[in-house]
Amino acid sequence: MGDGTSTYTVDEALMFLGFGKFQALVLAYSGMGWISEAMEMMLLSFVGPAVQSEWNLSSHQESLITSVVFGGMLLGAYSWGVVSDNYGRRTGFLFTAVVTTGAGFLSSFAPNYLSLIILRFMVGIGLGGGPVLCSWFLEFVPAPNRGFWMVIFQAFWTVGTILEASLAWAIMPNFGWRWLLALSSLPSFLLLVFYAVTPESPRYLCMKGRTVDAMHVLEKVAILNHVSLPSGMLISDHKIELDEIPNPSGFDLDENPSPSEVTGLVTVMKENSNEEDMDSKIGGIGAFFRLLSPKLIRSTLLLWMVFFGNAFSYYGIVLLTSELSNGNRICTSNEMQSSHSNGARLYKDVFIASFAEIPGLVLSAAMVDRIGRKLSMSAMLFISCIFLFPLAFHQTEALTTALLFGARICISGSFTVVYVYAPEIYPTSVRTTGIGTASSVGRIGGAVCPLVAVSLVHACHQTLAIILFELVIFLSGMAVCFFPFETSGRRLSDSLSVSGAVISNDLSHGCFLSHEWLQHGFTTTSPENITSQYNYDISAAFYESLFVKLVFLDIVPESSL
Repeated sequence: MGDGTSTYTVDEALMFLGFGKFQALVLAYSGMGWISEAMEMMLLSFVGPAVQSEWNLSSHQESLITSVVFGGMLLGAYSWGVVSDNYGRRTGFLFTAVVTTGAGFLSSFAPNYLSLIILRFMVGIGLGGGPVLCSWFLEFVPAPNRGFWMVIFQAFWTVGTILEASLAWAIMPNFGWRWLLALSSLPSFLLLVFYAVTPESPRYLCMKGRTVDAMHVLEKVAILNHVSLPSGMLISDHKIELDEIPNPSGFDLDENPSPSEVTGLVTVMKENSNEEDMDSKIGGIGAFFRLLSPKLIRSTLLLWMVFFGNAFSYYGIVLLTSELSNGNRICTSNEMQSSHSNGARLYKDVFIASFAEIPGLVLSAAMVDRIGRKLSMSAMLFISCIFLFPLAFHQTEALTTALLFGARICISGSFTVVYVYAPEIYPTSVRTTGIGTASSVGRIGGAVCPLVAVSLVHACHQTLAIILFELVIFLSGMAVCFFPFETSGRRLSDSLSVSGAVISNDLSHGCFLSHEWLQHGFTTTSPENITSQYNYDISAAFYESLFVKLVFLDIVPESSL
């Protein structure tokens, strides 16, 4: 700073503090939310058949019990993302925990089909807030360890699936589906129990201009981790980010520009000088449209495609585990099979299949920081295509199980990495809205996959079903290849104004603007200080910096600012 006082950002503070006891507690809390979502999703495999048998429901009514949960998640994922980006991460996951716990527990007392449908829809709305906890945890993790610890976070999903299968195996035969619904709501209740001691994200606080509150949170991190904060004053990351925005044109700012070079700069300056304030005041439908702004639209649309493909494939492979076996028997014999397998066999199959995700977690943990997010995702998606291709033709039961096991390893690994990558490509101001919206699109994939994995297979169109899965997975892998940048080791951005910038490969000169410049003067930085990983579109920021210099040269009146 101009007065010589040293400063540091949240990223630099987290690097200094490291991953310690505080982050472990944050991981445990957010992981409990992820376990809750996994359990509520997995119980659909058990509750649907049980309710159909008890209430004599049609197959359409049974499937609606699952569909309404996805519908609720579609609404909740976007809604809680907006709440979290505008009112805080803590506010977001408080409401999600209340809705999930209340509706989940009340579901066990549903007197009839209609009330059960309404309550499960409410559960879906609550479950849509899962990405809020993902973002909250991510914003406490130092950049070098982010990929590894986000994979560990995703491991809680696998824990949840195994717990639910075990719980169903123990509860359903003797106590029925109502007890399963009630006990499955306990993890989300634990979020409420410990809510009072959870801190707000310091990155979110800085983005909102509450640096004093952010400092208090970081002091708590330092105490629990038994380390000290860096010396100096905490500042918002956007100041540093703006300092790193270079000049793409090679224009020499040490020379007086001609009047023609000044034309239009006043308008550009006014548009960009308020962008930071816009980031901190985004809300409602405006947050959604910011995801489709020129700086984010490419990443957003590609991310939607990848989330859709991963969810469609993941839930589809889970269904195919049982449906291919049943479908083969139906299509190769004249004997009609029962629509549901024996209960004990169902619990056992789901329990064993859940362990396929453990190798996927190990694989993604080994790859995500070593070869990057993009290559990890694309490789696992393309390999899953290889596993699925032989299933386009009838195979033995043993080979079918082995191929589906391999495909599930790859898809679960890819799904894990996309949840690492997604929070990293969005700035803090729209992060949970971005992840929530992408998650909503993924829920659509989960909702439509039964039309392929169940309906087509039962209609003896197994080859067509597998070809459709192959096509969706392949296109998802191609979408990953077109993501604009790799995020491994890259610090998180706070400001939308710089999150989409692109650095030219032939950059010959850099001009940097900071908020101190507006008060004390301006500085220039050599191209050596520019990090090539920031593929930013920086023309607007360059013209803003040029305009400020023109004010100092008395070419443009200061009142224009």
